[in-house]
Parts: sequence; C-alpha cells; structure tokens
Amino acid sequence: MAGRIPQDFIDDLVQRVDIVEIVGSRVQLKKAGREYKACCPFHDEKSPSFTVSPDKGFYHCFGCGAHGTAVGFLMEYERLEFVDAIEDLAHHLGLKVPRDEQAKESTPLAPLYELLGKAAAFYTQALREDSKAISYLKSRGLDGETALSFGLGYAPAGWDNLLRQFPDNDATRRQLLSAGMVIQRDNGGYYDRFRERIMFPIRDSRGRVIAFGGRVLGSGEPKYLNSPETPTFHKGRELYGLYETREAHRKLECILVVEGYVDVVSLACKGIRNVVATLGTATTPDHLRRLFRATHEVIFCFDGDRAGRDAAWRALQTGLGEIRDGRQLRFLFLPDGEDPDSLVQQEGSEMFLKRLSASMPLSDYLMSHMKEQTDTSNMDGRARLAELVKPLLNKLPQGVYREMLTERLAEEVGLKRNLLEPVLAEPADTRPALRRSATTSRSSGLRGTLVKQAIALLLHYPSQASKANHPAGLPQATQRGVSLILELLEIARQHPNITTAILLERFRDRPEKPHLEQLLGEEMLVTEQLAAQVLADNLTRIVSDAKRIRLEELVEKMTGGSLSADEKAEFLQLQKIEPNLGNPA
Repeated sequence: MAGRIPQDFIDDLVQRVDIVEIVGSRVQLKKAGREYKACCPFHDEKSPSFTVSPDKGFYHCFGCGAHGTAVGFLMEYERLEFVDAIEDLAHHLGLKVPRDEQAKESTPLAPLYELLGKAAAFYTQALREDSKAISYLKSRGLDGETALSFGLGYAPAGWDNLLRQFPDNDATRRQLLSAGMVIQRDNGGYYDRFRERIMFPIRDSRGRVIAFGGRVLGSGEPKYLNSPETPTFHKGRELYGLYETREAHRKLECILVVEGYVDVVSLACKGIRNVVATLGTATTPDHLRRLFRATHEVIFCFDGDRAGRDAAWRALQTGLGEIRDGRQLRFLFLPDGEDPDSLVQQEGSEMFLKRLSASMPLSDYLMSHMKEQTDTSNMDGRARLAELVKPLLNKLPQGVYREMLTERLAEEVGLKRNLLEPVLAEPADTRPALRRSATTSRSSGLRGTLVKQAIALLLHYPSQASKANHPAGLPQATQRGVSLILELLEIARQHPNITTAILLERFRDRPEKPHLEQLLGEEMLVTEQLAAQVLADNLTRIVSDAKRIRLEELVEKMTGGSLSADEKAEFLQLQKIEPNLGNPA
C-alpha cells in the first residue's frame, strides 16, 4: 500500500480546484452577487437555499444545513470516501496523487494488510476442507455463493494453525500480534486468537481485510469473538458488510443496520443486500456519518428483547445529532425472541421486506418511548413530556426537521407552538455578571461569545489572521475554545495565504470540524477589510476577561479562607485591572 497523501498536496488541490465548477457540473447554479445559488441537491426544496462561495471554496444549505468544501461535496454527492474524493479531484485537474513514503514508513500498515489478506485466504481454504464447518453453514441456510461473496472462512481447532502459515521469526510474530491475529503467552511465545470458529472478514471501504469476527461452532463461549482494536481496525468507525453492500448496489435507497454478522449474511442469502452490522459496540456518530454518505435513509433493526430495545434507544440518541433535512432514521422492532436471521428463515424475504416498509419513523419512536415515561392524560403528565423531550430536541441541528418535531410535540402536549418554544429554549446563563462578561458579545458586529467570534473571523478571513496583533497572555487564557484559537492562529502564521477551504480540510478528521462548518454557514457581518482589527480587539477582550475571571476566583477564595503568598501576589497584580473588588485579608 502506498503511504499517506501529503498534506501539502491536499492543500494545493483544494486551493486550485474551482468549487463552482465541481458543484456546477452536478447542480444547476445561478450567479447571485459574489456567490452562486441553487436548489439543494441533498433535500427537496422549491426555493433555492443552497449557496456556493468561490472565495471561500465552501458550500452551505440554509435549509438542511449541508456544508463543506469541494472534497466534502464529492463525498456527499457521489458517496465517496475521502481518499476517493481526493483522487477524483486530482484526476479532474490532471494531477497524480503523490504518496508520502516517509509517512508510509512511520505507519507501517502495508505489511498488516498483506498479512490479514493472507489470513483470510487461509481461513477460506480451511472452510472448503472442513465438512463440519460446511454443514454448519448449510444448517443456517447459507449457500456457497453468499459465503464466497463475503469471504467466509473457518479457523480450525488447534493453537498454531494460522501461525504455521507465516515465517517463524520475531518480526512476523510481532506483526501478527499487532494485527490482532495472535495472543502472546505470559511465558513467551504466541498462539492463534481464533480457533474452531466460522470466520467473517471485516473489510474497509476499499475491500481490504482489516479484522475478523469469529462465530464459535457449537455452544462454546464467547459465542462471538472480534479482533481487538488495531492500527487497521477501529470498531467505532467500521461496519460489517458496508463494503459488500456498496458493491451490490450502485445507488442505495436505504441501509438496514442489524446486530450480528450472521444476520447480515443470512439476509444477503435471501436477496436482501443492503444490510450492515455494528461490531459489538453501540452505534457511534462515525457509523452514522459513513452510512449517510452512502444513503439518505438508515433503518435500525434490533432483536425483539430488552437488550435490543435499549440498543435502539441509544441509537436514536446518537442519531439526533446527525439528522438533518433529507436524512431519515427509522426503527424496526422484531417479535420477542426473534432476530433478523431467524425471522427471514421462517417468513422469507418478501414478508421481511414488508416488515421493513412498516418500520417506525424516528419521530414516532421518540414520542412513543417518551410517552411511556409519563401519563399524558393529565396536564402534569403533558408538562412532564415536554421536559423529557426538550433535551432530545435540542440535540437536533437547526432545520425543517427540528421545526416539524417541535410542532409535533406542541400537538402532543396540547400547547400552541408560540407558547411551547420559550419552554424548550435553553436555560439562561446564571453565572455571575463578571464571569458572564467573558462570554457575551459587546457591540462587535458579531454574534455569540468572544471566543466564537474570534474563531469565526479566523475561519472566514484566515489570511487576515497574521495581520492581527496577538495580545500577551492569550495562551494562559482558560476560556473554552482558546486552544483552538491558538491553533488556528499558528496555522495562519505559518501559511499567511491560506484559504478558508484549506483551513477547514485540515480539520476533516477532528471533532471540531462540524462546529467549524456550522460557523462558516453563519452570516459574517464584519468585512474582510476590518477583520484583522476586529480580531485583535476580540483577542484583547478574551485576555482581559480571563484575568477578570481569575480575579473573581481569588476574591471568592478570599471570602472562604486565606490566600497563599503566591495567590496574594497574583491578586495584587490582577487588582490593577479591577481595583474595586476588595483587598486580601
């Protein structure tokens, strides 16, 4: 495998590509001042709310909240993974994607992929040669074609069957250990992790084997055994069967999420090939983002027991933050004691698909679940329902879906929308006035906290950041988000000509990215000519407020006891900016 794509190449690619050309070749754009507008390709609308900014290299839909760079647009519109989107853009510009050989050496994954591929081939061959394993698969209703398409295999009984397929040297043994295929003995040596199990290879978006799941034959424990976390495998990101699903369908109307490997393969054997499974873990935001890159509708199908219903509720809570207009989450609950495998074997695919078409929308499931927690036949119970749903509603991004769900809640509690909305609003800031001053806007022509304002300025006008005066004491400021400001300032200092799109792409795999994208989607009321001045003023206020916060902390401590000698000296120094707060005892 080649090394990583160098960051400099990604920066240059994003700089050179014309986002208007990339989007405009797929969506009909119309010029509107300095920007372009269209009806959003990610949700149905009649009036255009989708804008593309050539200056920033950024698109944003005010209707559904979709936003990103040219790279992000290709990933969403064409259902591509990041590397594939980079390859596509490079091909568009007639460029060849380089690979960082130094990165390759520092992250030696190529030998692990090769090793895992060889292990998969060994297990596949072992399955062909083991009549007991073949009989087991047949007893589960699986055929040879399905087993072949999913690469099913068998890990024979014994402690070193896999080990003996590789050279007997320390380097190879360490690689097998790193890949999660062997376990190290306390007294030295290694043994196979998987023994006497049906093997399910887990593949990444390129079809490479990255890990395995093993289902024991018979009644041994544990019933299912997964590879541990390894350099190639992170279970919170991967989904079993997603590669096979995308191979089977060019365009996916929906994806069904189940709990087990056998469920995926069994449904595929019955012709239902749009199924994936989580890997022994709860559904994560990363799982949902990958699914929504492949389809607009995700249906969770859980076993009909308490554990399955608990898993469904956790999935709903996780899904709220990923829902926006054009995306749908639905829930299918099976009869008690049944799972997708057992049910499709009994009823057949036609009946199972009928169940699927009758799956419950997120809104119905959310309301029905919360109404079980209170008696809505009386006023107190309906008020309680509003309080229970409130934190869930606040997890939803702004957009039509949130508006409609709020309307639904108003109907359920029997209250007019305009009266319910103040109840649903986040509680007002109850911190002391001095501490609150660190977080409130003061006539800057911007919205939000001082920290949020500074980050927004850095994002919208990164080339202006190096021109702003950076006050001493900023690194010591303790407000949330200051560390991100410092990182953005340092990137801008090192790259004074950096653009908004390039800056955003540097945060692609970071948890801050959704928040940065949201800031970019908001209207900027400060012009580029004033950006450096306003940013410098904001940074100065942040430092000043940090000192006031610290001074208040010392005053509060002083009232409850004595200050140390160092704290008294610090108090006297800080008191110069607020001399009326009192003197140390």
